[in-house]
Amino acid sequence: MSLSQRAKSYREAADAKFLDPAILKEKALAFKQEGKTIATLNGSFDLLHAGHLEMIYQASLQADLLIVGLNTDRSIQGYKSPLRPIIALEYRLQMMAALEMVDFVTWFDELDPRSLLEKIQPDVHVNGEEYGEECIEAQTVRSHGGKIHIVPLIPGLSTTEILKKIVHTCA
Repeated sequence: MSLSQRAKSYREAADAKFLDPAILKEKALAFKQEGKTIATLNGSFDLLHAGHLEMIYQASLQADLLIVGLNTDRSIQGYKSPLRPIIALEYRLQMMAALEMVDFVTWFDELDPRSLLEKIQPDVHVNGEEYGEECIEAQTVRSHGGKIHIVPLIPGLSTTEILKKIVHTCA
């Protein structure tokens, strides 16, 4: 790609990968009609770290396209803590979109991603091993012919562990 063909700003480049939840179902259907397979991955991805990158990379290998769904700030506060997220959705979306291995990024306000997955109907949904094959998303994904792919965790690499280390270091 030549310099003149590139987006004029980082924000323009990130915006090109955003999929508004309002058009998600139609876009996913269009991708499938083009013969593309879709993998999904969801989470807060607050304080993006190497463990997240491994999971995202493994997810990108599962299909032609990877769509990552991020919990909104309100959603994270509902299931984690009123003090989270550390990074606001706007910036988490931009960071996720900056990754070459991510084709599209979207967001959801619910506490879990089942309604998001119902819209996308992925061929593969990727989760960390802490959630297992029978994760909350499994029935929704399998009801449309999709499968669950589990990625092993990297010990010591979690946002919670990183936050503990920061607190301990600053104390």
